[in-house]
Amino acid sequence: MKSVFQELYENYHKDVFQFLFYMVKNREQAEDLVQEVYIKVMNSYDRFKGDSSEKTWLFSIARHVAIDHFRKQKRKRNRVLEFFDWGEKGHLIQDDQPEPEEVALQNEEIQKIYRCLDHCSVDQKSVIILRYIQSMSIQETADILGMSVSKVKTTQHRGMKTLQKLMQEDQKEGINSEAK
Repeated sequence: MKSVFQELYENYHKDVFQFLFYMVKNREQAEDLVQEVYIKVMNSYDRFKGDSSEKTWLFSIARHVAIDHFRKQKRKRNRVLEFFDWGEKGHLIQDDQPEPEEVALQNEEIQKIYRCLDHCSVDQKSVIILRYIQSMSIQETADILGMSVSKVKTTQHRGMKTLQKLMQEDQKEGINSEAK
């Protein structure tokens, strides 16, 4: 088991980290989630049937770990809001945490894409990250996300349209704020 685990880790660690980093936008959280992924891999490798590639299986686990993370964050945020009884939704606390250093690259266009990507659905975000950032095929993406190839294509198309619309809106806001 150790050699299989080591091989999985060596072959895919960077890709899994990058995927989780783009999902959660926080280096420390991504590192914690990577550890969680590999703990799940160690605990469940004996049940891996080989119906898909190890890479697909690993990314599927990473995606589920990220979704579980988002659910936990949402529950935690809701408990805090209920505890303090903030009243109307207009007074909700927003996390204006600065983007990680790695994302704040020199290129402003990449930063804009990253900000806009955050407003896409989880499925759209997952598909776009796997397809365009991780350079995975449509079939690999479908296997990882547990979707049909046609659903991946549809989600990718809709995600790209949403991203394009958000970027145009961001561009207009940038022009309007510069004019003031």
